[in-house]
Amino acid sequence: MTKKAIIFGSIGTIVETSQMQLDAFNMAFAEAGLDWRWSREVYIPMLAKSGGEARIRRYAEEHDTDVDAAALHKRKTALFDDMMVERGLAPRPGVLELVHFAKENEMKVGFASTTSRNNILAIFEALHGALHRSTFDFLGDADRVTMSKPNPEIYQLAMDELGVTASECLAIEDTPVSLKAAKAADIECVGFPGDFIDPNSFDDEISIVRNVHPEHIAALHENEDAEDAEQTRLAS
Repeated sequence: MTKKAIIFGSIGTIVETSQMQLDAFNMAFAEAGLDWRWSREVYIPMLAKSGGEARIRRYAEEHDTDVDAAALHKRKTALFDDMMVERGLAPRPGVLELVHFAKENEMKVGFASTTSRNNILAIFEALHGALHRSTFDFLGDADRVTMSKPNPEIYQLAMDELGVTASECLAIEDTPVSLKAAKAADIECVGFPGDFIDPNSFDDEISIVRNVHPEHIAALHENEDAEDAEQTRLAS
């Protein structure tokens, strides 16, 4: 692996929280006296677009319901943060190994999330020491950017602070919409879909993994190099 930086793009690339996110939405709706209850079948298609507050607003408009989407999402986020800390979290497969590999090889490690800062802090608290925020050379959050994904602003900020160029980075994203932000910044991407994301929803040219162990990531590059060499041979 010849990169100088690994950038984890979203919280879902570090920990699996899909069901907890859905549970928190439904708890917030119940507290607000709404008769909404999102099932997986309803919720998963919503993930095609980023932003929890925007999801609430669109759903309210579709169901002709007047709600304070910002306040409702704020409560959902607080419930989600408490839920993570109470239940605890574990890093997704290969995350620790990839972080350790990067550190051992003097590579920078970034976390280019545009979620709330409190959300980020709750995740590290819920990891109970398995992964520390101090491990990351760059930590993003919603307060550090003016535009959320798929806008590439967070990736541009990450590269600036890490002191690297796009060609020197590898981004890992868990959803197609978030991955668009890395692609817009001209960063090579790997798809690492979570439990609620269909791997087939990513563009065909994106490599998909279920484990980000460095051996898996290195194998992707070896395959790409072999394909490039074969294409060159055929063209000659």
